[in-house]
Amino acid sequence: MVKRLVRRYRFFLTMLVLLMLLCAFNSGMARRAVEVSVFSVREMLLILPPIFILLGMLDVWVPRHTMVRFMGKESGIKGVVLAVLIGSAAAGPLYGAFPVAAVFLKKGASFKNIFIFLGAWSTTKIPMFLFELEALGAPFALTRMIVNIPGIIIIAHVLTAFLNNHDRLEIVRRVEIMNREQPKG
Repeated sequence: MVKRLVRRYRFFLTMLVLLMLLCAFNSGMARRAVEVSVFSVREMLLILPPIFILLGMLDVWVPRHTMVRFMGKESGIKGVVLAVLIGSAAAGPLYGAFPVAAVFLKKGASFKNIFIFLGAWSTTKIPMFLFELEALGAPFALTRMIVNIPGIIIIAHVLTAFLNNHDRLEIVRRVEIMNREQPKG
């Protein structure tokens, strides 16, 4: 039991030991590291609960056959467009996209559309685009979008082509394990 806990939290424990060593040699830097860590944890605690609530609703309200039809392997251009739109309209940092991607995978979305969704979440957010229009001008903002969207789609195709069947099954297996480990509520 203890061995399992240590293995599960080895990264956290390693960082704790490193922080204690840092504290011994430079307490000011250690204090700043703790402040940054507390800020990051607080930010995550404010962002993740709404994402998980929306995920729960997506999981319950959207039947698998609907997700397969709109974002599955045979969804074609509508799957690509939907993945870009959902990713672009999403709010929150990139780490919030991965639980959403796991639910999409569970519901039957294709790997290609999940990769497109993740790429869109990270680079084509609507608020960022609006800021760029205002701060950097329309030529820059539009050029960035015109370059990024095809780039995301090309990268998704390449990733999908290089993802062998063994890796696909392993990813699906890990998502299923995550779903089983979550408390039912």
